[in-house]
Parts: sequence; C-alpha cells; structure tokens
Amino acid sequence: MSAPPLAANTAPAFLTVEEAAELLRVNRKTLYEAIRLEQVPGVARLGRILRIHRDTLLTWSPGNSRPALGDSKS
Repeated sequence: MSAPPLAANTAPAFLTVEEAAELLRVNRKTLYEAIRLEQVPGVARLGRILRIHRDTLLTWSPGNSRPALGDSKS
C-alpha cells in the first residue's frame, strides 16, 4: 500500500528528492536533472544523500529567475 500524498503543510522540514518531486508534481528524474544543473534552491548534500529544504522549495518560483526544470543553462 502506498503512502498518502504529501501535503505542503504536513511535509517534514527537509524532503527527499522523491517527496519534493511529488510536492512539485514533476518526475523524479526531472528533479534530479534540475538539481544537477543547480536550478533548484535549498538543496543540501550529505555525501551522496540529497535533501531539499521544504520552505525554500515552496517559496521558489522557477519561472521567474532560473530556467525551467530540465532546461539547460545558457
């Protein structure tokens, strides 16, 4: 049985990539690529582990300051 959908107000302070992708309603691989291209704010790297700060992610508006998820930098 799968977990219930993640709500912004009940999510933990730091999200896994899978949780952040669900919250943003994007594919997990798309989010990994955007993180690799440094397009996502609030990413904390702990060795190979990635966590994303929930509040930073929720206040981020990707259309205004950075390329769209998955677009490469110019």
